[in-house]
Amino acid sequence: MDIVFIEKYNMLPPGCRVLCAVSGGADSVYLLNRLLEMSRQRGFSVCAAHYNHCLRGAESDRDEAFCEKLCRELGVAFLSGRGDAAAWAKEGTMGIEEAARMLRYGFLERAADALGADRIATAHTADDNAETLLLNLARGAGLRGMCGIPPVRGRLIRPMLMTGRDEVEAYLEKRKIAHVTDSSNASDDYARNRVRRYAVPALRSVNAEFSRNAARCAHLIREDEAYLESLARAFLDENLMDGTLPAKELAGLPGPVSSRVVRLMAKGCGQQHVDAVMALALGEGLGYADIPGMRVVRDQGRLRFGEEMPAVISERAIQPGSSVAIPEAGLVIRSQIVPDCPEVHSSLNTLFFNYENICGIMSCTPRRDGDKIRLAGRGCTKKISDLFTEKKMDRLQRMLTPVFRDAKGVTAVYGFGVAERCAAGPGDTVLRLDLLKEWEKAHND
Repeated sequence: MDIVFIEKYNMLPPGCRVLCAVSGGADSVYLLNRLLEMSRQRGFSVCAAHYNHCLRGAESDRDEAFCEKLCRELGVAFLSGRGDAAAWAKEGTMGIEEAARMLRYGFLERAADALGADRIATAHTADDNAETLLLNLARGAGLRGMCGIPPVRGRLIRPMLMTGRDEVEAYLEKRKIAHVTDSSNASDDYARNRVRRYAVPALRSVNAEFSRNAARCAHLIREDEAYLESLARAFLDENLMDGTLPAKELAGLPGPVSSRVVRLMAKGCGQQHVDAVMALALGEGLGYADIPGMRVVRDQGRLRFGEEMPAVISERAIQPGSSVAIPEAGLVIRSQIVPDCPEVHSSLNTLFFNYENICGIMSCTPRRDGDKIRLAGRGCTKKISDLFTEKKMDRLQRMLTPVFRDAKGVTAVYGFGVAERCAAGPGDTVLRLDLLKEWEKAHND
């Protein structure tokens, strides 16, 4: 491992305790052994942890057992954990790689707490860094994405980012140190594997030092990125006042700086959202731009970066005779069945449905793409999005307007009325919904 690189980022100070993430593969076995060697020279201690993602059946269990045996033989305190990454990915509607990473890092943080570690070392190599750089390039990343894997993030450290796999393999072979092989590394199902198997060898045919050169390139880009971000932070220190920025001054910054100012104010926004904010900054008068998580308003020559926008309302079943809260919209829905209802007077806050014409279970949901309704008394079918537009509803109002539906489709829209097909009349058995503001419910209770 590169000692100069490790010292530059103060990864392994004397007296620290390092948790080594061990998968059983060559890279992590190398890291564990090298950390133990260095600990005796530099005065820090080492412990280890392994996470079983349960993705490869018996092979995953083999890896866990191998790591436990390895650490026992080396006299290293060890913890293991496991979770079903595939099931978690499906439940969270994310990729398996992302789910596995989230589960693994969450476990490593807990293991570090349990073992008293103030550093968590992972075995990312120069080759991993090069692959990450190529993946981010293929995905259209900007300068920040081209920085590759960060050497330090919180208590996470990557002491092997300047170490190539050739060095790892030579070390293990010379000392006859065993490790396991992950069979999924041979699969082309994962984008990283395809980059590793095809793109990297092609680039190495141009220059055998490609991976180390890419690591050095990422290091230089990281320094440029840090400098540009420091200019953005200096602008914020001087100009940010009560969550607002001067529009003309922001628009007058060089693009690489202004884009970073926007991203510091609105975490996670993409280039199209930066462009929207900059277009807003160039305008006059009152205006706004909606970006992920917030609305940015231009008023009196300043841009006000608003609070996070609430999440869209969640789907909830309507059970007759009960109440259901819709806290996102600040509403409580009370439902009841009224046999032979003597009087029907649907209003904005009270909806009457012919119960016999409801198909299946009624639910309250947000608007969905393509939703349409033929409102009672209107004589035409309209898209709900068009109804919202006619009423000049902003994005937040659209997100938080309850839409009622059954198995056949939309039955009502809060604030607009009931669908013609299930509208009730006097003498019908009626499903009555009263939509109360939360303060009204508290008062009535």
